[in-house]
Amino acid sequence: MLETLTKIKKGMNFVLSRIAAVLLSAMTLLVLYQVFTRYVLNSPAAFTEEVVRYLLIWTGFIGAAYAFSTRQHMALVIVRDKVSPGAKKGLMVFVDALILLFAVFVVIIGGTKLALSAVHEYSALLGISRGLVYAMAPVAGVFIVLAQVINLYEDVTGNVIEEGEEA
Repeated sequence: MLETLTKIKKGMNFVLSRIAAVLLSAMTLLVLYQVFTRYVLNSPAAFTEEVVRYLLIWTGFIGAAYAFSTRQHMALVIVRDKVSPGAKKGLMVFVDALILLFAVFVVIIGGTKLALSAVHEYSALLGISRGLVYAMAPVAGVFIVLAQVINLYEDVTGNVIEEGEEA
């Protein structure tokens, strides 16, 4: 079981970090292109603003999934650090279970409903379906659920899976 979860976590971290890097690189290049066309050519490329906005949404979701997988998301640790080790374990299980429920019901189910409701709405400039943009929520939600299942396993068993990124 531990070996399987280790492979899943390492593979997931590898994929998520690479996707985030590609999205951030693409946004950077598009913004530079936008600045170049606006100030050098005096003819701004209008499509870049919309593409960068969509890539930013995707990067946020992918980044959230990666943060949960590596346990590097923001957290208020004042309570966690003040309680006994037994209470700390219970608190961690409770918090991770709460995040898991949120990911399932809000991010996956709610995100799927949002994406499906927006399939026939098209962006003004690019003409692509907004459902495609919103589809990143349930995709990232699946990664968050996987990360939280692994985190719960770590919380309950005390076996910490290595944080490596190599697949």
